[in-house]
Amino acid sequence: MIWGRCLLSTGLQCCRRRLRCLFKRHYSFLPDDVKSLRAVANPDVCKIRNIGIMAHIDAGKTTTTERMLYYSGYTRALGDVDDGDTVTDFMAQERERGITIQSAAVTFDWKSHRINLIDTPGHVDFTLEVERALRVLDGAVAVFDASAGVEAQTLTVWRQAEKHHIPCVCFLNKMDKPAANLNFSIESIRQKLKVNPVVLQIPVGSGKSFSGVVDLLTQQSLIWKPKSLEDDGRVFDIKPMDQLDQPDLLLEVSDARTALIEQVADLDDEFAELLLTDFGDNFDAVPSIKLQEAVRRVTLARKGVPVLCGSSLRNKGVQPLLDAITAYLPSPNERHHDLVRWYKDDLCALAFKVLHDKQRGPLVFLRIYSGALKSQTAIHNINRNSTERMSRLLVPFADQHVEIGSMTAGNIALAVGLKQTVTGDTIVSSKSSAAAAARRARDDGKMGKKLGEHASVVLSGVEVPDPVFFCTIEPPSMSKQADLENALNCLQKEDPSLKVRVDPDSGQTILCGMGELHIEIIHDRIKREYGIETHLGPLQVAYRETILQEASVKDILDRTIRERRHVVTVELSIRPSDDPPATTESSEIAFREELAESLSAEVKEAVENGVRSSCLHGPLLGYPVQGVSTLIQSVRVESGTSLAMVSACVSRCMLKAMTLAGGQLLEPLMTVEVTVAEEHLSLVMGDLAQRRGMVRDVQSRHGNNVLLANVPLAEMMGYSTVLRSLTSGNGTFSVELDTYEAMNTQDQNKVLKRMAGLL
Repeated sequence: MIWGRCLLSTGLQCCRRRLRCLFKRHYSFLPDDVKSLRAVANPDVCKIRNIGIMAHIDAGKTTTTERMLYYSGYTRALGDVDDGDTVTDFMAQERERGITIQSAAVTFDWKSHRINLIDTPGHVDFTLEVERALRVLDGAVAVFDASAGVEAQTLTVWRQAEKHHIPCVCFLNKMDKPAANLNFSIESIRQKLKVNPVVLQIPVGSGKSFSGVVDLLTQQSLIWKPKSLEDDGRVFDIKPMDQLDQPDLLLEVSDARTALIEQVADLDDEFAELLLTDFGDNFDAVPSIKLQEAVRRVTLARKGVPVLCGSSLRNKGVQPLLDAITAYLPSPNERHHDLVRWYKDDLCALAFKVLHDKQRGPLVFLRIYSGALKSQTAIHNINRNSTERMSRLLVPFADQHVEIGSMTAGNIALAVGLKQTVTGDTIVSSKSSAAAAARRARDDGKMGKKLGEHASVVLSGVEVPDPVFFCTIEPPSMSKQADLENALNCLQKEDPSLKVRVDPDSGQTILCGMGELHIEIIHDRIKREYGIETHLGPLQVAYRETILQEASVKDILDRTIRERRHVVTVELSIRPSDDPPATTESSEIAFREELAESLSAEVKEAVENGVRSSCLHGPLLGYPVQGVSTLIQSVRVESGTSLAMVSACVSRCMLKAMTLAGGQLLEPLMTVEVTVAEEHLSLVMGDLAQRRGMVRDVQSRHGNNVLLANVPLAEMMGYSTVLRSLTSGNGTFSVELDTYEAMNTQDQNKVLKRMAGLL
């Protein structure tokens, strides 16, 4: 029987190698070899697992996902990130860079369980992708590089999982690396993540000699013996520990299992009672099923995290990880979601992601919390207060989707035809079902008080972080402006962390994103997907101008237009406002008392319009002027003169006065809040000082230091990249406009020379 399996495996490998040369990727080729999504298990809700894979960049998330799909029978060949042929990294940008950029959902089954898995990015610029995936998932697999332990982005995604109270399983990947160390990784998890790692496996061999793992629950060894580099790891040997002739390993396993039992007993009272009553004298006699049940209770209560190990790239340890997902992570009915219970059997779903398909239009990812979703039916969007018709329903499988008639609660579905729905919207079957749910909520004592009389039972949406990187974007010509706006609108629907705004002063379109890589990817997508060659430029700082001293000017406008003579004489004086120019948004206008009484309302309005229009463009660089008090001394208007000429004369007079009074630039000053660990505090403070920043306060928050500082916007260019370098990726910051501050002469001269092209 064993020889038969080996021959069959060898034959299939030869077939796969030949086919791999001919085809890049096939999902439904050779029906005897690859499962169809149409045949995916549709079990009871208790056998559904909605999980995400999260980790630092390059820890092996996508490779692990690829092995899961292969071993579950849904792909024909093992994809490789370096070759650019993985299932979940299907974007051109992902395959070129070898990184995950957007989360991808796949559905498969494993041992009668249905697994809806989302592979998430590891780069800090795409944190929102992790956030919105974790918002709708029930469990997560945290992948670690066994040679590095907990890394910077691991901390970030772990905090996100904790915020949503998601039970996790840890997978120590890359155990075949020479520097891989189980004890170091375990201690790193304990110290940095502040959790209790529950070790369920120990590795057999280390570095290149890593050959498998020992399951501490069943006391069995799982050994992979690849016969060639092409071995897919599907077949492995399972042996009881007493059949191994390795006394050192036997002793290590015995000690580790005893420590595991003691740790679980400390974390789970039910298991501790079982130990004391039945197995107090002999821990080895504890049945593996009882220990597994206790580990599951500990995991669901988030008192501890199971830790497994393996090497996804070398095809070792992934099948036990799949077993752990089904054994320890919760099903949808084991997670208690607020408000959902008020819908009972009516539909309640959350839209957590939107993609744009050229053929199908918007594709909306939905997590179904209650009821059932059917194609060709109308749904009600509570957030938009609109009703839409869903034309088709799909099972997600990266960029390949299969149409299905209906989907039940607990699953993740893909809806076609919902054009108004965006990320964070709550979807119900009808307006009346939402009203019924609100009535049930009000009838309950606690919820009634919280929701009030006009209760709206809406699921909490996705929290979008504030952008930290800004740049300008311009189309190649004005004829492409409308196309660019359409592309940016579509990309904003897909990616809520991308913000687009038009600067009111310069008229430039400004992209606001999470980092330089984020903006670079957006720029590349506009070029490839929408065919627009855009130009990215540095953010132009919106300066302001003010005056330094008082000045008085008299001006006469005498002009004949179409045989009509217009004569206006204006005399005015200006001075700096009593309030600081940074706090005075517009100029103050006053008339001499006798003049105010003699001028008509129309002329007064024309004078005020002239003053305001002149303040839109200052004498130094043409930036808006603020902090100026204007006193109109006299205005003489001859008959037949138009009001437009009055405004023009006042505006010209103001410009002369401001030039005479001497101009000064005001630069935008930002309030910056930087969160860093104690060891990076001095480096960050030194860097802020070099950026002309002034630290106002240093606070302590959740074990970190929070710096509050004022920094000129011009000095914040590229700060996100610098902060990551200084803090090993652990630092975060937020920026908002505080005020405008007068520049010193040296800095102002630098700006003037740069604008003139002399620097």
